[in-house]
Amino acid sequence: METDFIKPAEDLGKSVVEYTDLKIDELKLRTAKGLSVTLHKVILTILFLSIGGIVMTAAAFGGILLIGDLIGSYAAGAFIVSAFFLLVLVVLYLLRNKLFINGLVQMFIRLFFEEK
Repeated sequence: METDFIKPAEDLGKSVVEYTDLKIDELKLRTAKGLSVTLHKVILTILFLSIGGIVMTAAAFGGILLIGDLIGSYAAGAFIVSAFFLLVLVVLYLLRNKLFINGLVQMFIRLFFEEK
């Protein structure tokens, strides 16, 4: 008689343990997915920034030579090209929240809190 009374409580306890284990496994899978996608995006960003930096360096050097030939002074060409990059840097700084921070926050929210 006593086992009939305790059996439902034991079954409930086992179900709670199984449910908790399944939720922990789901959390691990979602975390692994989010981290792998994030790492993939970080690696691609680093790769593209590296290649973009090389291209920009080559373009800057070519611009210095071209402007230097046109105005007769490579130093003045270098200053003009550096002023251009300084202007681009100021514009990027002023738009940093809109371009980078808000976009990154939205990306992380989609990665970690996406419901399917």
